[in-house]
Amino acid sequence: MAASRRPRRRSITIASAVAAVALTAGLTTGCDAVNKALDCARTADAIADSVTDLQQAVENAANDPTQTDEALDSIDKNLNEIGDKTEDTDVNKAVDDLQAAVTNVRDSIKNGDETPDISPVTDAAGELTKVCTS
Repeated sequence: MAASRRPRRRSITIASAVAAVALTAGLTTGCDAVNKALDCARTADAIADSVTDLQQAVENAANDPTQTDEALDSIDKNLNEIGDKTEDTDVNKAVDDLQAAVTNVRDSIKNGDETPDISPVTDAAGELTKVCTS
């Protein structure tokens, strides 16, 4: 009878080990998703700050035209960070839309527009914030 208990104990021990590994993997995956969401939200917040800087830079372009480029560069940097950290299709679409809006503002400035329309940048940044926080 003792011999029949050993295989059963071994099975229970193995089952417990497998369950622990599965639980740990699940928790790690869950934490990874939470960390990605937090990274997304933090980066979206940084982008919102950069968009505010862009708005101010466009308003003050006559005083210091380099501020606009600096604000656009800051948005680009944050977009690269968030794009590298996510596989979420909604976030990637929002990043692409915001990148396109930033490119349009850059093109407008290169074409001599001293007060480019930045509302598409603002709208796209709002959408990114929305998808990162939902």
